[in-house]
Amino acid sequence: MNITFRQLRVFVEVARQSSVLRAAEVLHLTPPAVSLQIKEIESQVGQRLFDRANRRLTLSTAGEYFLVYARRLLGTLKDAEDAMARFSRLETGRLTIGMVSSAKYYLPQMLAQFHTEHPSVDVRLKLGNREALVAMMQRNEVDLCVMGRPPVDFASRAEPFAMHPHVLITAPEHRFAHAESVPAAALANEPFIVREPGSGTRTALQEFLDEYRLKPTFIMEMPSNEAIKQAVMAGMGVSLLSLHTIGLEWRSGLIAAPAVEGLPLMRRWNVVNAAAKQLSPAAEAFRYFILERGEGHLAGMFNREVG
Repeated sequence: MNITFRQLRVFVEVARQSSVLRAAEVLHLTPPAVSLQIKEIESQVGQRLFDRANRRLTLSTAGEYFLVYARRLLGTLKDAEDAMARFSRLETGRLTIGMVSSAKYYLPQMLAQFHTEHPSVDVRLKLGNREALVAMMQRNEVDLCVMGRPPVDFASRAEPFAMHPHVLITAPEHRFAHAESVPAAALANEPFIVREPGSGTRTALQEFLDEYRLKPTFIMEMPSNEAIKQAVMAGMGVSLLSLHTIGLEWRSGLIAAPAVEGLPLMRRWNVVNAAAKQLSPAAEAFRYFILERGEGHLAGMFNREVG
């Protein structure tokens, strides 16, 4: 086969987006150019890689197999680029960082500072829950990840850079909001709005509930912190969220974070990378940057005491 890495990138993006149009937007190409690349790959492979129905593309069986090898080839190319960059110690090229949704409330500001000091580095962000980020590291799709609880079943290097408190949040009118302190047992009858299984926030909540032997009702499961905050502000229930996700609403009095027995639940923010991965100079520069400045940055943003 005479397939180029450019064609592999197009194929992987179309597979990710399930759409030629959306893939074209991400790749800054025209839809006809993307379609042509896919046709050329299928011609080279001799197999139909996508099933086409109602303007939506889904991978065929052959396409699913080919995607595994395409990702592996692109990951190997990235490793080669990083190795060559280490010879010259150039802080250039693309740096791809994965982050959990709770990190989006502070990490973009830090990346703006990093870009000012390292303007030749092209930084890309990928958002996902903890399980999704581990999968990205396994597929070599990201250089580093910013997350709370590091992987336990994947060989990685995890370095803590700041404390990560989780607090109970309620509507301002909730009876807990006006209490000096709330015993953990009082949460047993509260309706909880929770994140999806696999997220670090859901795991933290379950650990807290297990510690105090609580089994409240989970009335709603939502895939984003923003949706949870809106539901809590509307008085639909309570939730446990990272303090770093509620700064604006808390300071504005739209959400309360009452003092609860056993809370805040203190975790740590970690910068994580696959143990077998050799970091590029750009990735090493960001690693040092966040380890040195992460704690101070978060302290400056969230310096109000809980309660």
